Amino acid sequence: MNKDAILRVENLVTSFDTEAGRIRAVDDVSFEVRKGEVLGIVGESGCGKSVTALSVMRLLPQPSGRIESGRIMFSGTNIADLPAERMHEIRGNRISMIFQEPMTALNPVHRIGDQIGEVFRLRYQGMNEKEISEGSVEMLRKVGISDPKKRVEEYPHQISGGMRQRVMIAMALACKPDILIADEPTTALDVTIQAQILELMNQLQAETGMAIIFITHALGVIAETSDRVLVMYAGKVAETGPVDKIFNKPLHPYTKGLLLSIPRLEGERKKKLHVINGMVPALHELPTGCRFRNRCPNAMPVCGTVHPPVSIVEDEHLVNCYLYV
Repeated sequence: MNKDAILRVENLVTSFDTEAGRIRAVDDVSFEVRKGEVLGIVGESGCGKSVTALSVMRLLPQPSGRIESGRIMFSGTNIADLPAERMHEIRGNRISMIFQEPMTALNPVHRIGDQIGEVFRLRYQGMNEKEISEGSVEMLRKVGISDPKKRVEEYPHQISGGMRQRVMIAMALACKPDILIADEPTTALDVTIQAQILELMNQLQAETGMAIIFITHALGVIAETSDRVLVMYAGKVAETGPVDKIFNKPLHPYTKGLLLSIPRLEGERKKKLHVINGMVPALHELPTGCRFRNRCPNAMPVCGTVHPPVSIVEDEHLVNCYLYV
């Protein structure tokens, strides 16, 4: 573990009670986030990215979701075991989150300024209404929204999707958190707006020095934003390492398949894209051993026994695969 780590997730297991029984959406996941860095978490839909983030925030759906085991160490405290009142002090103040769909995350019947102001009212109880109003306008200005004095009087449906996402970022940053979790912050936005949001987050991260956990299924976004990458598959960690090593020297067959699937400008035109054969297994029908073995071109008999252990191939480049045991 790195001494600069501000967050350490150790052997996290998160489960849900369903009609098919209890399923593990996150199974023995470990990673760390260092001060001032951007950690990208990537994988297909349903791989456990968002559930991992909700576990860190202690916002799992109740009563079905629970952290079964593992530790979430934040600044030396295991927040997985904290009472709700203590966690409430950390959530928002120290760790903030931008949710996937801003239209559902924002309250449609309250003005933009009131919703940002609520953050100040809850976290800075000594502020008067004039200071709260000025603070809301300043946060909108900081995230690049034009005419912020006008926007604070508007409702979410009156502004564009890109602006709504900027409002979410403003609310998340109002308390100057140590860690910002961004769950698919550019989903459903057009390419131009996506680029603006990514540039904004990079700029704010450089200004504030906060750490960011960037959750996405888009490898291009990871390449542009992240310092290190965590690749997940079916609730497990497949590979983790510095972004340049993941993209230039991928180790896990799943990571290699993802990278080969990216459309490229160079090379033969009208060439079929690479595909990873098969489907992601349902969480209540997981194979024994390695969860990727049914789709893996390098599968061996040992892959069907138990899930592969972590192998350190290079400095900080780790992979869960029997090819490297």
